[in-house]
Amino acid sequence: MVVQQRIHYGQASRLPEIVETPSRYRNPIGKYIVRRSSRCTSCGRCAKLCPYGVHVRYEGYSQPLRPRSDRCIGTKCEANKFFCVRNCPQQALSVGINPIMETLGDYRWTPEMIVGHWYMAETGNLPVVDLEYSLGFSGGGFDKMRFRIPDKKDYVDIPDVEIDTSIDLNRRDDGRPQRTLSLPCYSGGMSFGSTALSVIVGRARAAKRLNTLTSTGEGGYPLEFVPYRNSVITQIATGLFGVREETIQYAPVVEFKYAQGAKPGLGGHLLGDKVTPEVARMRETVVGSALFSPFPFHSVYSVEDHKKHIDWVKEINPLALVSVKVSTPTDADMVAVGSYYAGAHIVHFDGCYGGTGAAPDIAKKNIAMPIEYAIPKVHRFLIAEGLRNKVCLMASGGVRNAMDVAKAIALGADGCVIGTADLIALECVRCANCESGRGCPRGIATTDPELGCMLTEEWVEQRLVNMYMAWRKQWCELLRQFGMKSMRDLVGRSDLLVHLDYLDEDERRKYTPAPKPGAAL
Repeated sequence: MVVQQRIHYGQASRLPEIVETPSRYRNPIGKYIVRRSSRCTSCGRCAKLCPYGVHVRYEGYSQPLRPRSDRCIGTKCEANKFFCVRNCPQQALSVGINPIMETLGDYRWTPEMIVGHWYMAETGNLPVVDLEYSLGFSGGGFDKMRFRIPDKKDYVDIPDVEIDTSIDLNRRDDGRPQRTLSLPCYSGGMSFGSTALSVIVGRARAAKRLNTLTSTGEGGYPLEFVPYRNSVITQIATGLFGVREETIQYAPVVEFKYAQGAKPGLGGHLLGDKVTPEVARMRETVVGSALFSPFPFHSVYSVEDHKKHIDWVKEINPLALVSVKVSTPTDADMVAVGSYYAGAHIVHFDGCYGGTGAAPDIAKKNIAMPIEYAIPKVHRFLIAEGLRNKVCLMASGGVRNAMDVAKAIALGADGCVIGTADLIALECVRCANCESGRGCPRGIATTDPELGCMLTEEWVEQRLVNMYMAWRKQWCELLRQFGMKSMRDLVGRSDLLVHLDYLDEDERRKYTPAPKPGAAL
């Protein structure tokens, strides 16, 4: 049974616990690299001086250990009295940009953004290293938007725990349970078959801890989800893989996926490499056979058909809320209104770039409307129709970090649905081999049991809790700067945003961060 939930962190006694959760790898990647030459005499001076734990030394072990370069703040440390390079008696230390940074990431998920999210997922705090983890180099979208420079007199000096970051999912007043999430986002669908079982179960565990949600995707409902079912959205997609009445009855929210922003009109595709015996059993198909999800639902060609779908789910589960996930067509505003009148509680728009590395670039870059255009269009139309306060508007597709979430909300969304950032927290390196059964070198997007066991559910859970708690710190500071105490106050405040393309050169310079060494791809 769905529990009526109206608690947010501002009312709760404490936030979810942050526990340092280190990298799975012996030598974590950081922006800087610290090198120790053979001149080192293992005097231990560097370990005593460094407050960041870069130089590791254990009692009773006199030999120097490899520096924890990922913790180094780099050349910025030159101004400190404890700068290890200057204080080394033998001049055996040097610090420089890690050459791996030149090969990591892409123009949207830059090396610094990836490394910054790894740090947040490990520590639950914002990076102390000089990383640009909120902006990429895409040349458009959220990367061209900035929040206006706030007036210092608007600042509200209150602790994070008193700031409300919650969102309500049911605004229809239709007698169904109210569900309030403690964060303005939840995790999007990743199906059983697309990622390792430990990944999707770990996401469900994190959702329960964070009082938010995660989605099954269209791969079915593993029994491992059942203990966390109050935090798991059941997705019904066009392939109907693994959809059963009992899984609909488990769900606090049922999501109809009509289209994905990265590939509208193309449907889904799971390559045969990933269809293991377990996946085949769940999806009721043949081992090794590629699976296609058609486009669209062949039983839905009108709002009336759409309403029949929603009525069917509401009949099966009288306590479930209904979400409708669609791409961003030019008439996205009409789609939102039609979904409301069909009975949906949540309208989820997925813009281009929504999807994993399995989505083809030709679709991501050329078909759907960018989400930053769709949000204000839908928001304004819902206001004009008198429906804005009766529907929860969620956005996804290119939302990478905490500030992207805040910008989407300022444009008019109530919250965001997160996908890739969850994988980055688990040390994804954006190699774009997600579609291959053994192609993921880090054991995340795989169904191979040998690779999948590289991650445990507990490790996945805590890394995600840590990352979202670090995001919350960013949201709280942003709200304080504009004199706000709730994320709801930010909805539709596009007046707080500027776009670099519409500023003169002097104004643009104020909002453009100074270039940093190693920032370029």
